[in-house]
Amino acid sequence: MAEELTLEIVTPEKLAFKGIVQEVTIPGTEGEFGVLKGHASLLSAVDHGELSIQQDQKKVRFAVHTGYAGVTGSRVTVLVEIAERADLIDLERAKRAKERAEEKMAKLSKDDVAFEKARLALVRAITRMNVATKG
Repeated sequence: MAEELTLEIVTPEKLAFKGIVQEVTIPGTEGEFGVLKGHASLLSAVDHGELSIQQDQKKVRFAVHTGYAGVTGSRVTVLVEIAERADLIDLERAKRAKERAEEKMAKLSKDDVAFEKARLALVRAITRMNVATKG
């Protein structure tokens, strides 16, 4: 069994987190799942949601948006489009983004390609708001 669990959260722009953790909980597309040291290897799609880390008796939260998570041995690698630590999320900006997305969606047909873009913007804004208020 592995002695430590190393977590890396990577986005196209940056390494959002790298460190030793006791536990990580990931929002998978088939449901949330937790990883402890010694976890079996797996590959999962990641959905929009809260990724939480237990590290040194503290819980650290991230808002994450679609990607993949891989678990191998004592390492968890999360590759996502966006990863924002809860305490760094601008709540007012997220609220404004939510309002803009709702306004756009109200003006568009569900068949319009722009509707889906606005819907995803709404999901991202709500995820940020939920994670920021917990964090």
